[in-house]
Amino acid sequence: MRAKVCGLNSVNQMMQLDEIGVDFAGFIFYPKSPRYVLNTVSKVELKKAKGANINKVGVFVNENPDQLLSLVDDCGLYLAQLHGDETPRYCEKIADYISVIKAFRLRDDDDVLWKIKDYQDIVDMFLFDTAGAEYGGTGKRFNWDILLSLNINIPFFLSGGIGPTDIDALKSFSTSPVAKDLFAIDVNSQFEITPGLKDMTRVKPFIQELSQI
Repeated sequence: MRAKVCGLNSVNQMMQLDEIGVDFAGFIFYPKSPRYVLNTVSKVELKKAKGANINKVGVFVNENPDQLLSLVDDCGLYLAQLHGDETPRYCEKIADYISVIKAFRLRDDDDVLWKIKDYQDIVDMFLFDTAGAEYGGTGKRFNWDILLSLNINIPFFLSGGIGPTDIDALKSFSTSPVAKDLFAIDVNSQFEITPGLKDMTRVKPFIQELSQI
């Protein structure tokens, strides 16, 4: 199973993640986030940072599209994750330039297929996260049962408070019909020492176990 570790604020940690087999490193470009990457890392440093296998993902929230595309170039990003209220038309403009992950923040009573239908033929991937008062993550899992029988029909990331103790739940999820489209697991706050700083002693064994699913 592929993994994305999000909310990094260190190029050095990205290189450590590359060494332990993480596929995607998420950098948050939302100034209101405590993990806003440009508070600690310059655009030049980000652009120069290259791992053998890891890919840089920029996480944006309702960003001006021209500014977003400039950051993609300036920071050498591989994917753009849109985590706000971006419209299908907005996503289409970005997707003409870079592969797009559109994030959806889900509640237990959401009609998921209805929420994603207008984006289905526009973006490259979806990400399903837990709904909260703010645009960022909540550190809590949503009810995965609302996904189990669905046909998402494009690859998706599963996110939302996933932590070191969730391996058995992920194994079970991987056997459900929806998992034919499961592309990667996205983790963040459950592996942190402080916002943006990951605890590699927790990340490494989790990635090793995840790779066996």
